[in-house]
Amino acid sequence: MQKILTAVLASIAATALVAGPVVAQSRIKDIAAVEGVRTNQLVGYGLVVGLNGTGDSLRNCPFTRQSLEGMTERLGVNIRGANANSKNLAAIMVTAELPPFATPGARIDVSVSSLCDAKSLLGGTLLVTSLQGADGEVYAVAQGSVQTGAVSGGGGGGSSVTRGVPTAGRIASGATVERETGFNLDSLEEVRLTLRNPDFTTAQRVAAAINATYPSTALAENGSVVALRAPSQLGMAAFISRVENMPVAVDTPARVIIDEVNGVIVMGENVRISTVAIAQGNLTISVQETPLISQPAPFGQGQTVVVPQTDVTVEEELGREIRIVNGATSLSTLVNGLNALGVSPRDMISILQAIKAAGALQADIEVL
Repeated sequence: MQKILTAVLASIAATALVAGPVVAQSRIKDIAAVEGVRTNQLVGYGLVVGLNGTGDSLRNCPFTRQSLEGMTERLGVNIRGANANSKNLAAIMVTAELPPFATPGARIDVSVSSLCDAKSLLGGTLLVTSLQGADGEVYAVAQGSVQTGAVSGGGGGGSSVTRGVPTAGRIASGATVERETGFNLDSLEEVRLTLRNPDFTTAQRVAAAINATYPSTALAENGSVVALRAPSQLGMAAFISRVENMPVAVDTPARVIIDEVNGVIVMGENVRISTVAIAQGNLTISVQETPLISQPAPFGQGQTVVVPQTDVTVEEELGREIRIVNGATSLSTLVNGLNALGVSPRDMISILQAIKAAGALQADIEVL
C-alpha cells in the first residue's frame, strides 16, 4: 500500500512539473461589461420635514422659504407674507441610481443631502420628490424617513459632539420607479463587450474563448471592444448569460504604481528588471543647540546673559557596497533582489525611479 501511495504522489509531482505554473483565470463578467447595460443617475430637489429644531433658518435660506410657500399653496394653505420662522424643515438634494432594466414599481435606494444651514436631518421625513434623469424626464418618485447613521449633541456652554455626517442620509427603498429607460436587449442583433482594462491580448482571448464554444459569434474589434452575435438557437440574454461565465486568462501590462505620500509600492506580475548595480547610502546632518549661562564676577558691573552653543555633526552611513540585482524572470525574484538592498519603501521608490531612468526597468511607472 505504501509503495502504491508513493508511486501516485510521484506521478502527481511529475505531472505538475510538466504542466508548469497555473495561470489564474477570471470570468468574462468580472473583466467586461455589456455596452448599454448600465445605471443611470437621477437627481431631485425636495424638503425634509419633522426635524427637531435642526433644520434651515428661513431667514438665511430664501429657497427653503419659497419651497415651503409653494408646497403649502398646492395643499390649499397660503402663508405668503406670514412671519414663518420654523426650523423643523430643510431643503435637500436627492440622488439615486436607476439600475438597468428597472421596471415601473421597482424600489431603489436614495441619498439625501442638506442644501443650506441645517444642523441635522436625523428623524426627518422626505416629502414626495420627483427624480429626473439627464434628459429631464421623471424616472422615479422618492419619499420616506431619513436615516443618517450619525450622532450629534451640544450643551449650553457651546460644547458639542458629532459623529458621522448628520446633514446627509439615506432612505432604503425610498423611491419607486415610474418609467423604464427603454433599452430592449432582445431586439439587438449585436452587442458589444467593453473591457474594464483595455488590452489587445485579453480581448483576443475573450473572443477565442467564446468562439471555441459558439463558432463565429465573437470578434475583437480592438483592445477594448468585443462584438457578439447570438447564435440562432439562443436569444441575446441567454447568450450573454452563458458568455459571462466563461473563464479567461487576463493579461496585464507591466506597471509599477507608486504612492509617494504614503510610501506604497505596487508592482504587477509582469514587471521585469535587467541586471543592474545599485549603491545607496544615507547622509544625516544633526544640529544640536545647548544654551550656556554667562554670569559676571561678584560685585561686577556685567549682566547675566544666555549664550547659545551650536554643534553640527555630519554622519554618513558606511559599509554600503554596490550590490548587483540580477535580471528578474519573475515578480518574486525581483522582489527578493530589491529586498536584499535592505532599504525602506521610500528609498525603494527613489531606486525604482533611478532604475527606470537607466532603462533597466521594463515597466511603466505611475505616480499617484
